[in-house]
Amino acid sequence: MKNKILMKGNEAAAEAAVIAGCRYYFGYPITPQNEIPEYMSKRLPEVGGTFIQAESETAAINMVFGASAAGARSMTSSSSPGISLKQEGISYLAAAQLPCVVINVSRGGPGLGNIAGSQGDYFQATRGGGHGDYRTIVLAPANCQEIADLTLEAFDLADEYRMVVMILADGFLGQMSEPVVLPKPSGKTFSKEWAVGIGNKNKVASLILSPEDGLTKHNYVLKDIYDRVEESVIKYEEYMIEDADYILCAYGSSARICKQAIQELRAQGIKVGSFRPITLWPFPYKELKKATEGKKRVLTVEMSFGQMLEDVKLSVNGTIPVDFYGIPGGMIPTPEEIVERIKSYE
Repeated sequence: MKNKILMKGNEAAAEAAVIAGCRYYFGYPITPQNEIPEYMSKRLPEVGGTFIQAESETAAINMVFGASAAGARSMTSSSSPGISLKQEGISYLAAAQLPCVVINVSRGGPGLGNIAGSQGDYFQATRGGGHGDYRTIVLAPANCQEIADLTLEAFDLADEYRMVVMILADGFLGQMSEPVVLPKPSGKTFSKEWAVGIGNKNKVASLILSPEDGLTKHNYVLKDIYDRVEESVIKYEEYMIEDADYILCAYGSSARICKQAIQELRAQGIKVGSFRPITLWPFPYKELKKATEGKKRVLTVEMSFGQMLEDVKLSVNGTIPVDFYGIPGGMIPTPEEIVERIKSYE
């Protein structure tokens, strides 16, 4: 039997990063992700790594740029307004094709908001929160085990595609404690001949002044990578959809709530299933469309006013009705509320 350890989601992410070979962490404190830098400050020195509490979020993401440019596995983490401050640096990392992992344990907003979990950062994560035509791979865990597993995988994806990979969790997932089986390293290796270092002439930069034969050409190079990611990096979970009349579509904490609602609805004879995107970018458009074929309706459930809702509508493309139920500002939809909404369709 595999050994399970009771860990907070934040702690599981941090330990998984260490297992993945992350040896450089740069961050700045903000609730509800503070357990990540706290954990890394103790753990990294034990494995010969470096932890730096930067003077700001802006400084932290640029430190990540430097470590990644030298070929090291590096990471930062923050929560919603802190991620906003890092967006310029994330855009620089994307332009320079530098791999790294960014964890957003999101909180209620807009503005400084509050410290409760929220899903109002979907647009920021999946639409490129900074400037320019760039993308980040976005992974959305729904429990502490997935936080660990996806963080480990994020480092491999970052190195494989030379991209920023974001883990989009929320305050509830970051703070809850669950039994976790710590993942093992994948064993994958990646050539980093592009990295800068003493004695080589490699150059890493995000400034490309010439538009015609420089920046435009480089953007097409990036697009080719993003096209490959869209074909290769798709993750999702289907739950009881085979005989379902209605499909609940949700991610993260909302998806957990939906499963309880499904059990209650099925006990009342109403056939409901769920589709959970795990990759928010690339979004599983084709897979969701197939999952909803022949169904009566899709109900998208989010801890926001509806951001993933737009991708759900693009997936279904008008073939069946798409409805929405959500609460912003750090509040959680309840299973009872979802049950009542589904029953209103009968």
